[in-house]
Amino acid sequence: GNDLTQMKPATLELLTNPEVIAIDQDAAGVQGHCAKQTGPTAIWTKALADGSTAVGLFNYDAHPMTITANFKELGLPESVQVRDLWQRKDLGTFHDSFTFNVPKHGVILLKVK
Repeated sequence: GNDLTQMKPATLELLTNPEVIAIDQDAAGVQGHCAKQTGPTAIWTKALADGSTAVGLFNYDAHPMTITANFKELGLPESVQVRDLWQRKDLGTFHDSFTFNVPKHGVILLKVK
């Protein structure tokens, strides 16, 4: 729940992020799935209508965790362009894998193509 009359600007920005909403409402209608789970971390993927893939790196632990996504394990090409959807920022091209530090109880949401 959230009191809309008391919402902070950062919360409003999070809830109205158009790039994240686009993942939820993607025309392909494909449901995301857990591609890998290791201890308190998980990697979820979702195929998108434009041929790209949404990738969520989830940390369920009470401490920051480093999560590495191996492209071959996720069914991704050897080389992908990565965009951070929370930050609305292109991160560049990655080869074979990428590694991110994910905050405690946090998620990094990416779009790869």
